[in-house]
Amino acid sequence: MEIACVTFSCPAFSTPRVCRIKPFGININTDHRKRFSCRVASRNTTAKVVDSELDLEYKKHDLLRAVQETQRGLTATSDQRSVIEEALVTVEGFNGGEAIDLTKLDGTWRLQYTSAPDVVVLFEAASRFPFFQVGQIFQKFECRDQSDGGIIRNVVQWSVPSLLEEQEGATLVVTAKFDKVSSRNIYLQFEEISVRNININEQVQALLAPAILPRSFLSLQILQFIRTFNAQIPVTATSPGRRSVGGLYYLSYLDNNMLLGRSVGGGGVFVFTKSQPLEF
Repeated sequence: MEIACVTFSCPAFSTPRVCRIKPFGININTDHRKRFSCRVASRNTTAKVVDSELDLEYKKHDLLRAVQETQRGLTATSDQRSVIEEALVTVEGFNGGEAIDLTKLDGTWRLQYTSAPDVVVLFEAASRFPFFQVGQIFQKFECRDQSDGGIIRNVVQWSVPSLLEEQEGATLVVTAKFDKVSSRNIYLQFEEISVRNININEQVQALLAPAILPRSFLSLQILQFIRTFNAQIPVTATSPGRRSVGGLYYLSYLDNNMLLGRSVGGGGVFVFTKSQPLEF
């Protein structure tokens, strides 16, 4: 017995294709590699900047350590000066060629070291004469929001211990105008020398107005006069039509906490660090 077989013919169903559409002009694989390469380059650049900043801080530390044992330049030997000069040049190289930012320069800077003869002579006098002391020395720049100059005040705190408070018995201020003559050079034109902030010691106060006696109006007036005494001597040109006494000052390095300068013409080098604002 035979069973009849029926064969059905069905149309073939094709598997649907998935079309991947690429944006015009972009190779996805290549673009991905480019983005990855950019991220690596960016990280490398950031790492180099961080390494450079750390290196700079180490070099600044080396400079401050080199000047630390010199009493601000008074006792520096020739070997120490060579080491300091090398450390100076190294730090100066980190922002060489950049124009000085007057906003960053504005403020009070404390002297840490100098080889300038006109400053070292003050330290020498203090070391020779026990009745004379030299305290802190500052440079105070007033040039915020200026573009081409400002005011600079060289401030020396000094004392005669037998009469005045130690270290800060009185303040000598040499005031000058300065003008930017290039990206790094400023010209100082001195205007005035003044003595102010006189602080007599307790022994002298007791002589002027003994504590065991009622202080009279006159003795109080004398004390007040001494405290507020301010002697000013103008610095003028030696002849009409000429500039007053001045000099060229090269600001070789500046950041938020260190200022390096060179007095043009062999006048010495200066190392300053940022200080708290100084008020008169």
